[in-house]
Amino acid sequence: MGPDPARRDLPGEFGLAVENFTPARAQPSIERILAYAGAAESLGYRSLWVWDHLFLGKRRPFPFLEALSTLAALSTRTSAAALGTGVLVLPLRDPVLLAKTAATVDLLSGGRLALGVAAGWYEREFQACGVPFKQRGRLFERNLEILDRLWREPEVSGTWDELDLRGVAMRPPPASRPRPPILIGGYVDRVLRRVATRGDGWLTYFYTPESFRRSWTRIGEFAAEAGRDPATLTNVAQVPLCVGASYEEADRRVRAFVAEYFDTPAWSESTPDSAIRGTPAQCAEQVAAYRAAGVRHLCLVPDQYQVEQAERFATEVLPLLGPLLGHGQQGQTGPPPGPGARAEAAEPAT
Repeated sequence: MGPDPARRDLPGEFGLAVENFTPARAQPSIERILAYAGAAESLGYRSLWVWDHLFLGKRRPFPFLEALSTLAALSTRTSAAALGTGVLVLPLRDPVLLAKTAATVDLLSGGRLALGVAAGWYEREFQACGVPFKQRGRLFERNLEILDRLWREPEVSGTWDELDLRGVAMRPPPASRPRPPILIGGYVDRVLRRVATRGDGWLTYFYTPESFRRSWTRIGEFAAEAGRDPATLTNVAQVPLCVGASYEEADRRVRAFVAEYFDTPAWSESTPDSAIRGTPAQCAEQVAAYRAAGVRHLCLVPDQYQVEQAERFATEVLPLLGPLLGHGQQGQTGPPPGPGARAEAAEPAT
């Protein structure tokens, strides 16, 4: 797959994650999701990100709405926000069907799709789909190449394993040209090298600024080694958010939220410590730390997906950022490009 030579930044600096999955005690509500999306866009957030899993959890399964179908619904309630997957488990999808479905979502939204993808980590899903778990790294790269070629080329001619694409033309192509931006999620060096050489950017899940800076530096080094300008790459960082009356109160609330909804595996660098939490002034300082670490787009995961949290960030935190970042007051809550669900960005070496 050939990455785009120009950097594929999404508009703005801030986006929001969407509650298309819930703990077992609840069910995702499309009505609530649509209302949340409309409120987010009216507040100025510039991206919305959905999580992706088919089956998650054995004793207490998590209810999940399918990612691209949810984005198609969001495209009817929004007009400007980028719509992203954070992240899609790429090896589980038939790449030809995915190319058609994702291109349709991009067309429905007027060219607003951002496809975050990763190789996956939850073996039970692979077993259920009949996809060999140990081959997920190879299948990820195969599927990525097929997506890219079907979207870019007027006609594809080639074979990949059992997939015979000789003389195939996908019409209509995506609205985004030459294709929607592709962000790759993951942690280990093999994945970071993929980001540097095969995608448009990196999407992280619950990284602290320090962890983000280290891996983002590695990606830049891998890009330079491959003869690619690191400046052409972008990134999106998913982080929890809780604006409260005090740091202690917000920290307690956001840790309970993360524990109920998400995984932060010990072998990854994902951690609840990544949360932006505390008073508005404390939250603004933490956002500034992410910006200083090189984050271009922050995907905020509000405590309990409360619109009130998104409102407080927009009205109480953003006005404090200008002096911290060394320039005038920020505009409306702009978003970044986007993230993985209850641990989708958490993947071992593939």
